[in-house]
Amino acid sequence: METSLITTRTNWLFDQAHSEIGFKVRHLMISNVRGTFKKFDANITTTLNDFTTAAIDLWIDVSSIDTGEKERDEHLLSGDFLNNEIFSQIRFQSTSIGTPDKDGNRELLGDLSMAGITQKVSLNVEFGGVAKDPWGNEKAGFTVTGKINRKDWGLTWNAPLQTGGILVSEDVYISSEIQLINAG
Repeated sequence: METSLITTRTNWLFDQAHSEIGFKVRHLMISNVRGTFKKFDANITTTLNDFTTAAIDLWIDVSSIDTGEKERDEHLLSGDFLNNEIFSQIRFQSTSIGTPDKDGNRELLGDLSMAGITQKVSLNVEFGGVAKDPWGNEKAGFTVTGKINRKDWGLTWNAPLQTGGILVSEDVYISSEIQLINAG
């Protein structure tokens, strides 16, 4: 008699009102400029509620970038940086999730595609836990951080400063707060 193993997959959706995909970049080598992407979505599945089994396919609408300054956003969307007319999405696809460190944080590995180039990245994931909201919705929370070098994606525009250094750092710090809703 043949038996089949039934694996229960759980689908998760972004709670858009409680999630933010953000970044910061050093400007003039003296301060940071922060920004977010306002439009993003993903297909996220786990085995039951085990996030160590998560499969993540995330996409971000590049045109939704918001640094609080319209002219800067337009420059970031131009061919000098993200080239939104040709590359309208940033995409992340997970490949593995590591074992937790002493603080419970995990390494999330995956492929990040931006401006037509795909590179492997490592992100830090802090799991906040799972809870039910007052309406009975099961939610899971995460803080995702990391650092990438924008030059790895061909984003090389810069300007030298008279005092030495460069206008915009090569390092981009990712800082995202994610809340997911169990969609069954």
